[in-house]
Amino acid sequence: MDLGLKGKRVLITGGSKGIGKGIAARFLAEEAEVAIAARSKEGLQQAQEELGGMHLIQADLKEEAERDRTYNEAVEALGSIDILINNVGGSSGGSIEETPLSSFEEAIQLNYLSAVQFSKAVLPAMKEKESGSIINISSIFGRESGGKATYNNAKAAMISFTKALADETAPFGVRVNSVAPGAILHPSGNWQKRLEENPEKINQFVKEQIPAGRFGTVEEIADVTVFMASERASWVTGASLNVDGGQSNMNM
Repeated sequence: MDLGLKGKRVLITGGSKGIGKGIAARFLAEEAEVAIAARSKEGLQQAQEELGGMHLIQADLKEEAERDRTYNEAVEALGSIDILINNVGGSSGGSIEETPLSSFEEAIQLNYLSAVQFSKAVLPAMKEKESGSIINISSIFGRESGGKATYNNAKAAMISFTKALADETAPFGVRVNSVAPGAILHPSGNWQKRLEENPEKINQFVKEQIPAGRFGTVEEIADVTVFMASERASWVTGASLNVDGGQSNMNM
């Protein structure tokens, strides 16, 4: 299927590894112009060596000023942004009682407010063109309980923000959606670390909790994300789409 993404200008946050890098690879395969932002210089360079043809922006996206700089550098490099992928995120802390308030604040900054700030930045140009797509990479644990509270709280806020922004921007031709991955296995992810630490426990988790009987892959998230960003999904906005092999427990 031709997704019509050739020449589209794409900014991906957290694009140097894992799901973000997988999404970048899919956009490049569609001949889009891609800029990726991430904190690690080494990670960005490795992604460039593996994929090639991207604009690299090193930044700590927990910081408001760094997010402003990233947006400006992306626009300077690409000319404009047609598609924004808010993917950067992270998980920290333990039980709510034991987790310091600073960890909640950091999770909100990285997982949620980064998406808000980048979305607000791209909106004026998208509305003027009456075209644009914003995809927020959330989580099934933003839709139901599970995982660390810092992460879940921030992802739940992201999903709520997705719908609110989608309703505001639909009259202007701008679509906003969320892709909610389940448990995804990749070398730099938490599930790989847990699998190496306790394979028996994690394999039992997969057997009991994921009806498909395996972890998902980065490529499976990337395929859905790129489709949702394309005009082939032109009537989809305000949606939060689970991509989880049946893992989530909700009926919707």
